[in-house]
Amino acid sequence: MSTEGIQREADLSGLNTLRLPARAQRLARPATLDALEQLLAERPQDEPLQVIGGGSNLVIQSDLPGLTICLAIDGMAKVKEDDHHVWVAAGGGVHWDDLVAWTVEQGWQGLENLSLIPGTVGAAPFQNIGAYGVELSQVVEQVTVMEVASGKVLHFAASECDFAYRDSRFKSRDRGRYIITGLELRLNRTAACNVSYGPLQAHFGGQDPTAVTPAAVRDKVIEVRRSKLPDPAALANAGSFFKNPVVATDKAAQLRQTFPGLVAFDQAEGVKLAAGWLIEQAGWKGRRLGPVGMHSEQALVLVNHGGASSADVLALASAVRRDVWERFGVSLEQEPVLLP
Repeated sequence: MSTEGIQREADLSGLNTLRLPARAQRLARPATLDALEQLLAERPQDEPLQVIGGGSNLVIQSDLPGLTICLAIDGMAKVKEDDHHVWVAAGGGVHWDDLVAWTVEQGWQGLENLSLIPGTVGAAPFQNIGAYGVELSQVVEQVTVMEVASGKVLHFAASECDFAYRDSRFKSRDRGRYIITGLELRLNRTAACNVSYGPLQAHFGGQDPTAVTPAAVRDKVIEVRRSKLPDPAALANAGSFFKNPVVATDKAAQLRQTFPGLVAFDQAEGVKLAAGWLIEQAGWKGRRLGPVGMHSEQALVLVNHGGASSADVLALASAVRRDVWERFGVSLEQEPVLLP
């Protein structure tokens, strides 16, 4: 990519769904692997580098120095199939829900629970997106990356990605080392939909599981998400602002005794608590602090009512964490990534 394709002092307010004001010193949108490789090769090695997707999981604290890359690598295709499965590949710049919609239209099962999650394909494995009982890691075949230092294209099998709850090697131990350029997923050719989660179980529980189609699950997931979560285009937000905390079994038992209504889910190790419930009980549902607040329908979502700065966002997040800790003795961890 030549320097002509690089924007200088680029406005980032439209590239983060919290719509926080910020600028990128240099912004590039490479649409091919060759363009990305050239961009990295021509970049000064000591120049700061950030990679953003759809900006739906970001808190941009200030202007971004150096080079910011927003991948525009497109394309979705079936790679191969057998009697039971189909393998599909997608470029890192594809909008995630476009991929979900396309696979569901083909009748392939696996992504329908992840409908309407904002962001790009490249950002999805970074934090191992998940919703309604399904995580991306369950369907990943491999993740394609470019190593920043060398420009080499590498492929990591799912087992090599260190996937965990809202985490991966790309977010933790190898953060900044690779740029995720694409995904290959293994989906089912016949319906095997997961409808075990709350609202889905209530809706589909009485039906023959083999008769529940991916399209029907997608429609219900979209309905539920729209009823609970604000559309970032209408009300600026970054989705779930805190992770659901996992506590020790004895801590959960103590909390259940004190708070009989505690919303919690037993895990293989420990108990996962519903962060939204904790925040609501701490009095923050629908409450504002200046131009920001926690959403009136889903207390887990921090929203920008207009004109907020990153300082406003972080002050509210700090206040919510403090009050939840004081009431429950549980620490909340922020989900959106801070840049720079």
